[in-house]
Amino acid sequence: MARGGFPGMGGKNMNGMMKQIQKLQKDMETMQANLDSQEFEASSGGGVVKATVNGKKEIVSIQIDPEVVDPEDVETLEDLLIAALREAMNIAEEKTQNEMAKLTGGMNLPGMF
Repeated sequence: MARGGFPGMGGKNMNGMMKQIQKLQKDMETMQANLDSQEFEASSGGGVVKATVNGKKEIVSIQIDPEVVDPEDVETLEDLLIAALREAMNIAEEKTQNEMAKLTGGMNLPGMF
């Protein structure tokens, strides 16, 4: 067995791999910070309800066209809100996954984001 290492694995290869892993980790942290500061907007009902979320998937704002507010039909407004929020969350998630794929070359790293 090689001194301080694993059989068949040269120390230089392990050092190189560790440096690559550290660089990937730093790049991922930078990417996540960048995504966290971005905002993603989606709308529903032809634009009468707009929802904005950030990269942390936190709701930033909701805009509702006053003409869509009908006290007799609250359910439609609720549905429009849910649809806009879901779409904004999906956009944020898709952007996160795309950015992650760029860094990892498409490697499947479950639980990373």
